[in-house]
Amino acid sequence: MTDQNENNGYGKEYSDEGFWNKVKTVFKKAGIKVVYSALTLYYTYKKKDTPVWAKGVIVGALGYFISPIDAIPDITPGIGYADDIGVLLAAVATVGAYIDNEVKQYAKDKLRDWFGDFDEEELL
Repeated sequence: MTDQNENNGYGKEYSDEGFWNKVKTVFKKAGIKVVYSALTLYYTYKKKDTPVWAKGVIVGALGYFISPIDAIPDITPGIGYADDIGVLLAAVATVGAYIDNEVKQYAKDKLRDWFGDFDEEELL
């Protein structure tokens, strides 16, 4: 999958370790919707039957999420993750056909581990 990572701008920023480190350090600040979007993309990326083009889109979006260089710095109060959620939601819309119920359940289970109980309507 190295080719996918190298073929789009932020894709080179992506790594499994970088993804989990970013999610663990920012999940409470970023909010449940940002983290849910990132997790659904991550689990879709890991599926064997996700097409290469879709994995490329996902790697680019997750690479942007992980990257310390953002259009809006993550430390900006109130809007720091607005660009991240925009990129993540665009990727979710693009590869949505490959985000199945199993992926969504994995993401929700991980959210419950981190956030405890939550209203699933917050994810929409």
